[in-house]
Amino acid sequence: MDYLLEVEGLQKSFGGVAALRDGRLTLASGSVHALCGGNGAGKSTFLKILMGIHARDGGVIRRRGKDVSYFTPAEALAAGIAIIEQELSPIPYMTVAENIYLGREPASRWRGIDFKTMNRNAQTLLDQLEFGIGATQLMANLSVAQVQLVEIAKALSHDAEVIFMDEPTSAIGEKEAQQLFAAIHRLKAAGKGIVYVSHRLSEIFQIADAFTVFRDGCHVGSGDLASIDRPELIRLIVGRALGEEYIKTNRPTQAVTLEVEGLTAPGKIENISFVANKGEILGIYGLMGSGRTEIFDCLFGLDTPASGTIRLDGETLTIRKPADAMAKGLALVTEDRKRTGLNLSDSVRNNICLASLPEMSPRFAMNNGLERKAGSDMMARFNIKAAQDTMAVSGLSGGNQQKVVLGKWFLRNPKVLLLDEPTRGVDVGAKREIYRIICDFAEAGGTVVMISSEIDEVLGMSDRILVMRQGRCTGIYPRAETTAQSLVHLSA
Repeated sequence: MDYLLEVEGLQKSFGGVAALRDGRLTLASGSVHALCGGNGAGKSTFLKILMGIHARDGGVIRRRGKDVSYFTPAEALAAGIAIIEQELSPIPYMTVAENIYLGREPASRWRGIDFKTMNRNAQTLLDQLEFGIGATQLMANLSVAQVQLVEIAKALSHDAEVIFMDEPTSAIGEKEAQQLFAAIHRLKAAGKGIVYVSHRLSEIFQIADAFTVFRDGCHVGSGDLASIDRPELIRLIVGRALGEEYIKTNRPTQAVTLEVEGLTAPGKIENISFVANKGEILGIYGLMGSGRTEIFDCLFGLDTPASGTIRLDGETLTIRKPADAMAKGLALVTEDRKRTGLNLSDSVRNNICLASLPEMSPRFAMNNGLERKAGSDMMARFNIKAAQDTMAVSGLSGGNQQKVVLGKWFLRNPKVLLLDEPTRGVDVGAKREIYRIICDFAEAGGTVVMISSEIDEVLGMSDRILVMRQGRCTGIYPRAETTAQSLVHLSA
């Protein structure tokens, strides 16, 4: 077979530590090849070598049967290879079209930029992809989901034959994901080859034709996706059978902890009412833009509602800023840990203590002993894998970073956990650990309100599910009476 891409024995070390020891993959024309593995398995390093971002230490790369080497991303792009990276890097105060064609702007006859042609070409591409975004919109005015769609359009604008997609749906909802999948099907029909990286196994089984699994920097298996089932794929990824993917040990009570009545923020949410009980995990499901995150913004003092009442243990709260919410026992894990959950350049220890600085400095100076103990306790409690608590949190895997965020809030002993996409960008092994943390908190009498874009996760973890559509609650349903089909129907 004439493969678009063949890779054998790819190797890469950083500072004497092997990040990739045996990376291999074959990509056929008109196919989607799922590249699977846990955080730290070597997937991103593998893709960066193929894109010319990192130089390989060993191995062979063939493009249509010919040995190749790419030393810069520009060389890879010129050879028909493009990448959609997990980390978004838009230029906020430029337009969508300017971001898509950055460095490749069409020139006018006077050697300036032909903005009319550039805008027209960008809008044509966006319309073909059915992304519903204007070419002249400022990137700063787009949602995270829309920025991700623009990054996808930017990669596709190169008319590449080989496209790497690294967690392309990590920041988008179900509606946008379906738009992406439709675009992928069109690319397949045009003979393109796609290497698709995702921790969402349901996506992989939905769109991929073949799979390859990396573990600890090594290739551990490949084949047609039709030849493997979900439990076996999980076993390959984590090196053992996980048993039940979702952990449910909590038992909800009838004691109301959090009560929300008539919460309204004009243009965002309208008349939202619900209760969340002691020991309960209340799921919130809806499409991107349905108002899910806006509920949390109002509850945590990030936005001021025009009307509505919030009660905690029967006490009516006035929450004007996050400090008010924190003082009453609320904790918020945001949907984007890198932007709003962590200080990436700071240490694991300092990040864990970030929400408890007044307690760590009772006499106007940091109590280093308390800080060290807090960092050590939370690292042990949540099995945070780091060489030491003084290392930068940016050096951790996605799953360990998320556990640092959880540790930060658990240090405050909250009554209510507000979780916005708690397992986004986290591998299946770390997901299971996070599910255990969530369930243990609820089982001990805490209250969890959890937003998730993953239908399986909402159904697997929630006791009741609140469904959002266009800023309104369409109903709250017991887990046992809810199906994936009904959630899609109610939220669309």
